[in-house]
Amino acid sequence: MTSKEQTSEGHQDFTLGVDVGGTKIAAGLVDAKGTILYQTRVPMPAREDAAAGFAALQAAIRAVFAAHPQSRDTLAGIGICAPGPLDPIRGIVLNPPNLPCWHNFPLASEVQRAFHVCAKVDNDANAAALAEAIWGAGVGFRNVFYATLGTGIGAGIIFDGRIYHGRTGSAAEGGHVSIDYNGPRCGCGKRGCIEALCSGPAIAQRARARLAESGMPSRLRELARTNLENLTTQDVAEAFHAGDALAKEVLEATVDLLTVWLGNMIDLLEPDVIIFGGGIAQVMSDFFPRIQRELPRWCINARCCEIPMLLAKYGPDTGIAGAAALCRQQQSSSAPSTVRTL
Repeated sequence: MTSKEQTSEGHQDFTLGVDVGGTKIAAGLVDAKGTILYQTRVPMPAREDAAAGFAALQAAIRAVFAAHPQSRDTLAGIGICAPGPLDPIRGIVLNPPNLPCWHNFPLASEVQRAFHVCAKVDNDANAAALAEAIWGAGVGFRNVFYATLGTGIGAGIIFDGRIYHGRTGSAAEGGHVSIDYNGPRCGCGKRGCIEALCSGPAIAQRARARLAESGMPSRLRELARTNLENLTTQDVAEAFHAGDALAKEVLEATVDLLTVWLGNMIDLLEPDVIIFGGGIAQVMSDFFPRIQRELPRWCINARCCEIPMLLAKYGPDTGIAGAAALCRQQQSSSAPSTVRTL
């Protein structure tokens, strides 16, 4: 492939995806099929000033260009996923707790000024949803609901190949939909958010509580190493896969709460597919049959069980792929829509 070659549709070959976190920046070169050809990481000085943070981002991007200099001639754009809150419409990072260096920082325009190429900014769940829709598990489905299950719970909504942002860019905060107004207080300030009930830390806390009140033998006690506060979500998953009954009970309780939430999401959106990503999605997938079985109790849609539940294609590289996908959104939405069935 020469540096001047383009895809058969006339689109440029490469996009550059940048995943900004509180401690690191990952950047990668992604081709038109969603393959990550090269990636690199640099530290993110989030506690320093705005200039230092932007210098780190520039260093990551330049490292990609240094490894693949020909990509600059056929670059469709630079996509960036960053912690929120942010304004994806204007490309401004507002005031994320994990990135105190950037307050009302015009990230998209600064990247465009520095590299003379179109830049898009969005949050990680929106970006991941788009990557799955155009390159991953959502290919062939028209409307996609994506849920990321990990330290927090996030959501992304794709309608006809495009991210649904809402009026101001703040839509799809699915993790902060409450299913119990008397429930535990979430970090966002509300009570009973699904994030407060089913995220990784919530699972670990549920396991600690069950161990404290139950005298039944459990591998979780060994994994806690005499101090229940040491117990992690990974320990719960490990014990479950080893056949531990208490770990299974904890995960079943979590899945039952997720089912209530998913019933609400289906009644509101009725997507063609639900895709799960994030650090605890794999262990949750063992309970997809339970979700399908219980879903009719929590959903008025008589055909709710026809909606497939799939694991995301992209794992730890979701941020890079998702960010790169932001620059493909206009292209993908212009393609003919198809409806995939399983």
